Amino acid sequence: QVRLVESGGDLVQAGGSLRLSCAASGSIGSINAMGWYRQAPGKQRELVAHIISGGSTTYADSVKGRFTISRDNAKNTVYLQMASLKPEDTAVYYCHAQITTRSSVVLSNYWGQGTQVTVSS
Repeated sequence: QVRLVESGGDLVQAGGSLRLSCAASGSIGSINAMGWYRQAPGKQRELVAHIISGGSTTYADSVKGRFTISRDNAKNTVYLQMASLKPEDTAVYYCHAQITTRSSVVLSNYWGQGTQVTVSS
């Protein structure tokens, strides 16, 4: 009933930029936190950045100063602007959101299908 659809992943050279987008759709009541996680081959999924409904943000130390998370509440969309990309940023990036639906006031976790970001050296 709720879907998260990511877009924007691509192959880019080191030092380049990309913008990821994630739109939530379906039977949405309200959205609390939205964020981005990533998983590189052979590694655990890790938090990249997180933004709550009030606008407060959190970043992984490895991306501070290079990545910026933002959201458009009217469009139920979260963005991740990535700059100064490094080969170690290569991973599948997953969108995450905490959402209540129109039929339940319980906050539930939803994930997108993932989008590949590859940074070549």
